Amino acid sequence: MKLFRILWIFLILSITLAGCGKDPQRADNGRAEIGNLVMENIPPVPESLKDRLNQYQNVRSAYLEDWLPGGGMLISTRFGETSQLHKVSMPGGTRYQLTFFDEPVGDAAVCPNEDTPIVVFMKDVGGNEAYQLFAMNLEDGRVTMITNGKARHGTPLWSHDGSLLAYPGTQRNGTDYDIYVAPAEDLSNARMAAQLEGYWEPVSWSPANDKLILLNYVSINESYLHILDVTTGEMSPINPSDRKISYGGAKWSPLGDKIFFTSDENAEFQTLRSYDISTGNIKLLLGKTTWDVSGFTVSRDGMLLAWVTNEDGMSRLSVLNLRSGSRLNLPKLPLGIIGGLRFNPDGTELAISLNTPKNPTDVYSIRLTNATLTRWTTSEVGGLNTDGFIQPELIHYTTFDSLPDGSLRKIPAFYYKGKSTVAKAPVIIYIHGGPESQFRPSFSSTFQYILNEMGVSILAPNVRGSAGYGKSYLLLDNGTLREESVFDIGALLDWIAEQPELDESRVAVWGGSYGGYMVLASLTHYNDRLRAGVDVVGISHFVTFLENTKSYRRDLRRAEYGDERDPDMRAYLESIAPVNNAYKISTPLFIVQGLNDPRVPASEAEQILDAVKKNDTETWYLLAKDEGHGFRKKNNRDFYTQSLMLFFEKFLLEPAE
Repeated sequence: MKLFRILWIFLILSITLAGCGKDPQRADNGRAEIGNLVMENIPPVPESLKDRLNQYQNVRSAYLEDWLPGGGMLISTRFGETSQLHKVSMPGGTRYQLTFFDEPVGDAAVCPNEDTPIVVFMKDVGGNEAYQLFAMNLEDGRVTMITNGKARHGTPLWSHDGSLLAYPGTQRNGTDYDIYVAPAEDLSNARMAAQLEGYWEPVSWSPANDKLILLNYVSINESYLHILDVTTGEMSPINPSDRKISYGGAKWSPLGDKIFFTSDENAEFQTLRSYDISTGNIKLLLGKTTWDVSGFTVSRDGMLLAWVTNEDGMSRLSVLNLRSGSRLNLPKLPLGIIGGLRFNPDGTELAISLNTPKNPTDVYSIRLTNATLTRWTTSEVGGLNTDGFIQPELIHYTTFDSLPDGSLRKIPAFYYKGKSTVAKAPVIIYIHGGPESQFRPSFSSTFQYILNEMGVSILAPNVRGSAGYGKSYLLLDNGTLREESVFDIGALLDWIAEQPELDESRVAVWGGSYGGYMVLASLTHYNDRLRAGVDVVGISHFVTFLENTKSYRRDLRRAEYGDERDPDMRAYLESIAPVNNAYKISTPLFIVQGLNDPRVPASEAEQILDAVKKNDTETWYLLAKDEGHGFRKKNNRDFYTQSLMLFFEKFLLEPAE
């Protein structure tokens, strides 16, 4: 569920903002302010552009949060500025809003005990990601914050009987995640069940509600599973090993004799396995697969196991009867991305969130007895006919190096062909964040505007270091190999030059977070081959990033980028830092940042802005004072997107001189 939403949030950076109707206030430093937005050099957005974008900006999505006891579903969707919790009593029923906050609400968990009508959810302030947990009484609507209001907390997890709530939190020292357990009758009175170091989270309760499976995440290539006795505090490892193993999800079997989990042990991909608690034996359930199992769940009676595989960026759903060993027939699903798997209490229906390149995320259920697909929500797309939206094509282009067998390495990319009226279409290269993430062709109304209204084609590569293609591929950009992923962008520029329908003289790069670093690095290497760059909450110097990112994230990022405290690594990171190579950038650049970003601090944007301005480079800057790592409020997203389209119109669409 988290990964699914994270992928949507990064694409939603690229979705929609309407002017606030106020005159900008000019500051002494040349910056203008409209409400919570601060900007430099961004011209007024023409009303004609706002009008053209309007329908594409009025788009909604609906995400599955949980089944509700007694029937119906809890979903999150947006009807105002931010996503809030809603109740849907039946398929196609009214979305009855439950929460009404200025900040987005999510990661909700409904108490499984029908006599305890409580939902617990997460909310931060201004995008600072200092998430607090709130309990809402579904009968009277009262909301109470149950955490301390200061530390960062993780996703809540109810025990099977609804008597206990577990969650991780950093209140002890602001860095390490300890595990807390609270009784349902007094959720504000949590006790520390385990004092730990690093990042930990509870992922499953035992059927007897006395033990928890904990995941200790070190990096995407290294994690550990433990069993915690919540009464005694005793911890025991699952599958202890001297080798680095990456674990995904884990769930206790309803009978309590097994634990189902995914891992890449002795394999390139995350595969489904079962762990026998009494013997310690591990069994492969599906055999070795050539794709990752990206999510799974088990029915309450232990009869059914449902899982999703990520096959070249698209999802495939399967359901297995654990007693008979046979797979269930399922309805044909649209090609897209599936997340949020949830069996209903009696195991007769499986709820999912489904997103396709042509349609935003909506909630569906599958009746397993007759393989019937039912749509619960229908999210609006501004009244647009989505039949004309563009479906991407998966391509593979040759890059600069070879595989061990001597063949040339190929990089996967999704190619969206814009509806161009000229012989050679301009191109945007969209680079995902992470870097241990993956571009997947989920719905983006901004992409569809660019393709349909501007006639620009989009290429979204999964350069080396991306997830979804095996753990060896993940490691190809670690440490001093960092810039080899940038060279994959250079190889994509070569591929563009070979395509008769694409204009190699009109290419822009655009990305967020780590993708923002990739934009800046691409500009330092390929400045003369690019017409424009858009850096959204991007890293401009790995050393300053590692020194200034929140302490609870620092060691996690060092595992990927290298430890800046090591003199040799520090020297390498200094040498590749875009801010130290900014003198090479003369390409127009648009920098977008949230002031409260705990991941990539706003100082990363400010320092690259100052450095590039010394070149007399055309530089636009947009800072939101009430946002963090990406824009989650509709007005902010709308203005960002309007400014982004204006930037592309000015610097990408115009023919080369």
